[in-house]
Amino acid sequence: MSVRQYLYALCSLMMLVGCSSPSVQAYAQSEPQLDLFSYFSGETQAYGQFQDRSGAVKRRFKVAITGTIDGDTLTLDERFVYDDGEQEQRIWRIKRLSDNRYTGSAGDVIGQAEGRSAGSVFNWRYTLDLPYKGRSIQVQFDDWMFLQSDGVMLNRAQVTKWGFKVGEVTLFFSKAQP
Repeated sequence: MSVRQYLYALCSLMMLVGCSSPSVQAYAQSEPQLDLFSYFSGETQAYGQFQDRSGAVKRRFKVAITGTIDGDTLTLDERFVYDDGEQEQRIWRIKRLSDNRYTGSAGDVIGQAEGRSAGSVFNWRYTLDLPYKGRSIQVQFDDWMFLQSDGVMLNRAQVTKWGFKVGEVTLFFSKAQP
């Protein structure tokens, strides 16, 4: 094997290992148990930020979320307010399938989002058409949500383009107080 072939094989292996993520099933026994539909039914608030690939915070935001359930479909009306005053709305339609699987769609999501839950964890993967410098780019989101006690849920989402990390979104959700 030539040095060039060896380096190519090593780089390929490193990319594959770097792209792996834990299995949702690894969290099957974790508590508290997450029922996605119950959690997001009604009013939920979220606070978050986007960090670039170096970890620098580039944008902060707050989200008011209203969730309604109709049969096996959860509709989430998300209203974002960014720290620079920009506002945005995203409406998710999430369908519950068997075996703790979900599919979803939203106006700026390319194709179908796919999700799985187990224990206190929900993993959600999708491609988002993201506005960027007067145009849009398609980026992949790998969301991991972790239910904590007292109605708090933590969310970490890795954002990639062509398999390379471009940033990360960190959020925490809290059920609105009556």
